[in-house]
Amino acid sequence: MRVDMLFAKIHRCKVTEANLNYVGSISIDSKLMDAAGIMEGMKVDVVNINNGERFTTYAIPAKANSGVICINGAAARKAHSGDIVIIIAYANMKLKAAKNFKPKIVFVDSNNRIVTKGEVDV
Repeated sequence: MRVDMLFAKIHRCKVTEANLNYVGSISIDSKLMDAAGIMEGMKVDVVNINNGERFTTYAIPAKANSGVICINGAAARKAHSGDIVIIIAYANMKLKAAKNFKPKIVFVDSNNRIVTKGEVDV
C-alpha cells in the first residue's frame, strides 16, 4: 500500500508578487526551496491565510536570497502581494516508509528569510 504524505512545508511566507501574465506556477526563492527539499517542477498546494483560497500548482526557483514568492498565471487571482501563504509539498510513499518519515518544515520571517527549519513530527 502507498499513501500520500506531507513532504515539506514553507510556513507563513509572504507573497511578494502576483503575475497574471506568466504561464503558470509559483516562483519561490531557491534558498527556501532547497531548505524544504522542494524541487523544480514539484507539485505544491498553496494555502492563502488571508482569504482562504487553496490551489495546486508547481514550483519554480526564483533567485536565491531574494525572498521572492510570486504567484503566476491564473492563480494570481487567488493571492495578492502581502498575503500570507503556506506552501505544501506531498510525496507518495510506501506505508512502511511513511510511518517513520519526518517532513521538512521551514519557518520564515516577514521578509521570507529562514528563521528555523528541520524535520518535525506531524
